[in-house]
Amino acid sequence: MQRKRYAMEFKQQVLQEVREVGNAAQVARRHGLTPKVLYDWMNKSKHHGWQSATADAKKISSYVPSAAEFKELETENDRLKKILGDKDLEISILRDLLKKTDPA
Repeated sequence: MQRKRYAMEFKQQVLQEVREVGNAAQVARRHGLTPKVLYDWMNKSKHHGWQSATADAKKISSYVPSAAEFKELETENDRLKKILGDKDLEISILRDLLKKTDPA
């Protein structure tokens, strides 16, 4: 079986459509492609973009927070978890109260 070759412009157009639509299988069907081919193109485009990126762009994409920033993020995360726990408890109490006042 001979493999079909596609122009780079066509591949880029299809990949752009996948990013806009968000559903690779649907875009593949629309263009008469198999989803596997499309996923292969997506993986190759990710690696190609990283290889051709500038050093500054790579620094930005691989950012690691400092110890102080990390501690601040952990503190904020803990605070938000506590708030979420309180809200879950409040919702549970209100549901129980609703069941007691209106059993139907």
